[in-house]
Amino acid sequence: MKDILVHLDGGDGCGVRLLAAIDLATRFGAKLTGLFAQTDVDGPSITARRPSSHLLSAAERTAEAFQQAVAAAGLTGQWLQLPHGEPGFVVAETAFCARYADLVVLGQTPAEGAKVPGELVEQTILQSGRPALVIPEGGPGPTLGARVAVAWNASREASRVLHDALPLLQRAEQVTLLSIRQKEAATNMGDLPRLDILGHLANQGVTAKSERVVEEDVGVMDGLALRTYELGADLLVMGAHSGLGVMRGAGTRYMLRTMTIPVFMSC
Repeated sequence: MKDILVHLDGGDGCGVRLLAAIDLATRFGAKLTGLFAQTDVDGPSITARRPSSHLLSAAERTAEAFQQAVAAAGLTGQWLQLPHGEPGFVVAETAFCARYADLVVLGQTPAEGAKVPGELVEQTILQSGRPALVIPEGGPGPTLGARVAVAWNASREASRVLHDALPLLQRAEQVTLLSIRQKEAATNMGDLPRLDILGHLANQGVTAKSERVVEEDVGVMDGLALRTYELGADLLVMGAHSGLGVMRGAGTRYMLRTMTIPVFMSC
């Protein structure tokens, strides 16, 4: 993990997001790139695809804060800035820029009236092809990645995110794989070969344990969040699902809205 991109929009969550990105870049000896991408509020500027004075002023303030923080941490930094703030352009270009990084650090899916489009976080995860670390509005806790919960169902997305997160899992003090299943779920695997994900992780230098969490009266995402909280985890690793098909991707969107600890996602 040698190139980390952090999305900055001049909003309230920028500070904690930048600190989390600096912490990771310091741990891994990575270059940190700050990307300013914000939706413009000036209608004529949006139509003309040019930045308003408000947008330029916000970018200047954010760039100064980024450069000071990077210099204070002794990191190598780079500054990028989108040329205007048309909403569709902000979403598309943020995803595009993320493709040139090993990890993109984003903020939680914003509420109405935020400085970026509501779909920016989800679409960056789905369209960039790169893993993302999403920081909740309140920021991470005192630690990040010391105690990790991993949502595991052996799907393509779960396998992808598990392997994308290996650099963090290899440094974690505790890793727990959580398999959520319904009470009625079949357990007979017949003659299928028995594969050992814990053994595979051990070969990668990760000591992990696994739990089966039976879904009772809450939904899958709520059950996952509840058990993650009970474990005292400071990071949740889970695959993101695309929005294709009826309700597909609903769990991803729900978690991005309700998360209270950082979530590492890829698809």
